[in-house]
Amino acid sequence: MFRASFYLRTLPKSFPLTRRFFEYAGGVTLLLIDSVRYILALRFRPSEVVRQASFLIVSSLPIILLTSGFTGFVIALETAASAQQYGLVNIIGGSVAYGVVRELGPLLTAIVVAGRAGAAITAQLASMVVTEQIEAYQSMGTSPTRVLVVPRLLACIIGLPMLTVFADMISVWGGYYMAWLRIHLAPSTYWVSVQQFIDFTDFEKGLLKAAVFGIIISIIACYEGLRTEGGAEGVGRVTTQAVVTSIILIFAFNFALSFVLFR
Repeated sequence: MFRASFYLRTLPKSFPLTRRFFEYAGGVTLLLIDSVRYILALRFRPSEVVRQASFLIVSSLPIILLTSGFTGFVIALETAASAQQYGLVNIIGGSVAYGVVRELGPLLTAIVVAGRAGAAITAQLASMVVTEQIEAYQSMGTSPTRVLVVPRLLACIIGLPMLTVFADMISVWGGYYMAWLRIHLAPSTYWVSVQQFIDFTDFEKGLLKAAVFGIIISIIACYEGLRTEGGAEGVGRVTTQAVVTSIILIFAFNFALSFVLFR
């Protein structure tokens, strides 16, 4: 159901890597299209979406706060001493906010969610495949995409931007604390610099990147989970592959989106 093998029968047998690549890309694309079709038709349970979003946010928020806080610490720590030496203390807040809001906030949030929630989604669906629960859904005439994939997709689209908001705030505040601790920077100097360097459109574009990362994480996790083979060993294999593939795609799409949005 989720494979693209039907469309690849004309490819030469001498290109196994090409076949696997197009099969994977085609399967992910078909799953995404099928999910969007159910979303546009409003054929999903809002309560399940809320439950999945709650799981995503609650499970990932503590790690997001830690990683984003230390990110703000490091940027301010590296910037403060040099800025003070050259008389550029008025750029410290802007440099922290600039790097976090545009790039590091959405990127680090997506990586954490891919490793935490993405792996959990893959393992859940893979376990259902191994225990033949997916076949039970199909035998009852229920689409696994509508019941299992769509709520997780919507939860990631909603949850990633919300987590990114927390990550941005904690990183910027962490940068302020480190700048004050390091060189006793005045609060007004720091926050005026933040306002000068960052526009609200930068914040919006960062949230757009987070939503795209949410789509990538959820679709890859669901696709890997639903194509599980090989019992318990297969569950571990597809979980690892889902996390690795998601992170690679997050970095690739981060570059592409930055090139389009911030050029």
